[in-house]
Amino acid sequence: MTQPSEYPVVDRLITEDDTPVDHLPSEKQQRLLTEPLYSSWVGPGLDRTFLVAANMGIFTSTNEPPIIPAVFLSLDVQLAEHWWERKHRSYFVWEFGKVPEVVIEIVSNTEGNEDIKKKARYRRMRIPYYVIFDPTRQLRGPVLQMWELQGLQYVTLTDYWLAEVQLGLTLWEGSFEGREEVWLRWCDEHGTVIPTGAERANQAQQRAQRLAERLRALGIDPEAD
Repeated sequence: MTQPSEYPVVDRLITEDDTPVDHLPSEKQQRLLTEPLYSSWVGPGLDRTFLVAANMGIFTSTNEPPIIPAVFLSLDVQLAEHWWERKHRSYFVWEFGKVPEVVIEIVSNTEGNEDIKKKARYRRMRIPYYVIFDPTRQLRGPVLQMWELQGLQYVTLTDYWLAEVQLGLTLWEGSFEGREEVWLRWCDEHGTVIPTGAERANQAQQRAQRLAERLRALGIDPEAD
């Protein structure tokens, strides 16, 4: 592994350009794929760390522009202590020591070339799982497509379970932040979505209300001292 003293110099790399390029549906979808993992997922195993991020550049070398997926998930990595330093502000593969396990692209037009050009680059990068979410079917294919790297090629996944990360992905119809849509969400092996922090709080409140009702039915005042 490359030693820290031998890390490439990144001072001249464009790691962020401060240009707002996302649109509202994509921004909400990205948060629905990042926030629940930090709020509700226990992780891939005991004492294993992870990083899930949206709209961040992944650099494989200083000679090639970064690739910027909508969302990526990387296991067994940690953010640097001094993360404001330029050398720590992006996902430099030589620093983290590995590529992410999962990359997700959200399609809003055909300009991103997610199904050909980006897919080929992710394959060369040896990304284990590649996902395309195409809610308006710009690519004229399925709304959700998933591939697993087997050998040198991507093979279509039909069960939507990512065994290496112990997570699945599913299409979920419901309301998120006041918008009723079909959303892409993480799920467990039973297909149950990983809840957001707000959903967890609401579930806890509902459980508390049901318990209080049962106590009242037994003649017990749950608010009594």
